[in-house]
Amino acid sequence: MSAVDPIASQVTEGDAVRQEVSAAYARALERAKRGAGGCCGPAAEESVESSASSSSCCAPAAAEPANGGCCGDATETLGAAASIASATTSELAEYGEERGAAPAVASFGCGNPLAFAAVKPGETVVDLGSGPGLDLILAAKRVGPSGLVIGVDMTDAMIEEARRNAARAGFSNIEVRKGIIENLPVAAGTVDWVISNCVINLSPEKPRVFAEIARVLRPGGRFRISDIVVESLPDWIRSNAAAYAACVAGAISEREYIAGLESAGLVDVEVEHRLVYSVAQIRGLVDHDLKSHGLSRDAIEGAFEEVAGNVWSAYFSGKKA
Repeated sequence: MSAVDPIASQVTEGDAVRQEVSAAYARALERAKRGAGGCCGPAAEESVESSASSSSCCAPAAAEPANGGCCGDATETLGAAASIASATTSELAEYGEERGAAPAVASFGCGNPLAFAAVKPGETVVDLGSGPGLDLILAAKRVGPSGLVIGVDMTDAMIEEARRNAARAGFSNIEVRKGIIENLPVAAGTVDWVISNCVINLSPEKPRVFAEIARVLRPGGRFRISDIVVESLPDWIRSNAAAYAACVAGAISEREYIAGLESAGLVDVEVEHRLVYSVAQIRGLVDHDLKSHGLSRDAIEGAFEEVAGNVWSAYFSGKKA
């Protein structure tokens, strides 16, 4: 019997993870377009099977935000990751008036990677995992007609939606390309900015993503990434497929994230802002099919208490030397 090629096995496993994530986000987008459970995901009463297959960073089964208005300006949640996006965008990302440029575009992220980024007219911006296109539209407004914004996504439904949203908003300086963030369809050394909004945590091959960021950036080009990081998680959460699609189980620590970016040759890497998630927000992200783990509700709640403080959104920034 021939030996198994470990590299080939990793690629195969990585492709399988990407297919699962892509399918989950396609379903989440469809629910958002139908208004099922609000723009951030399915309603709390949906079945376990439906919830597990349609979760995203702001799209797992959840209650409505305290002040209504999914993906609006809520700063508190009712045990719901349905308002993870609204909580992070108001407390951390601060889209503010900029959000008005694309009022009807759903967000599946955990921040605003363009907040405080010095993107200038005429520059080229690449968005890793561009989704429905919110950040593409905001970036296109900043770079102007002489600039270019390139979105890269692997999910056909997201690509189609982003193209529709860009056209609807009247921007002709946006290109949405199909591809994976581990192998960007972008020429080397042609990009001024790389941004990403709660996507890299979903990659099964993060070192490849960091290397791609370094490859496509021009010398002196910058990156600004909003993402979820974790310090420690119970094994039952790490092995939960829904928790992976919810941007938790596949996340790495802040220390590992910085080391990965630096190992790719990127410099001046720092964490600018953080938003630590509460017990309510953690529950909303990973409270799926709890009985299958053989744990009591008390045990599960104890695990949530343990995890709280170990999961947060962070802004990473830096540049290519």
